Amino acid sequence: MSTHHIKLTLNGETKEADVPARLLLVHLIREVFNLTGTHIGCDTTSCGACTVILNGRPVKACTVLAVQADGAAVQTVEGLAQGGQLHPIQEGFHQCHGLQCGFCTPGMLLTSAAFLAEHPNPSDDEIRWAISGNLCRCTGYMNIVKAVQYAAEKMRAASAQPAAAD
Repeated sequence: MSTHHIKLTLNGETKEADVPARLLLVHLIREVFNLTGTHIGCDTTSCGACTVILNGRPVKACTVLAVQADGAAVQTVEGLAQGGQLHPIQEGFHQCHGLQCGFCTPGMLLTSAAFLAEHPNPSDDEIRWAISGNLCRCTGYMNIVKAVQYAAEKMRAASAQPAAAD
């Protein structure tokens, strides 16, 4: 079995690995780089539990080959919080009770974060459409939508504040 040497940026850090051609990105993240926040759900793109951000776009890591991520920037749920501060979407899920069992949460968080980066003032219907590729079997989605709205409001408020002078 031939292997390929790949190099990528994972949560801001350069990572390298020799991988088989057929290794999926989700397995690279979990088994090679030991980041287990990216969950394996259905292996058929149906659930979205394995969603990561690849070059700024949410993708289901169970359908991307690791070799396709060569040279790419990948963000997992472990990379959302910065400088000891939760990302607003993480805070929103906490404040608005947007999770129950937590299995879908990493994928929901990353899908929502990528969506909010492009749509800072979404309607509830736009949020529902954005997360429609991520299944939650526990919450009924009401609090997830509230959590995304919470994060959107917090991100808009933060961008409206003038930068601190150095």
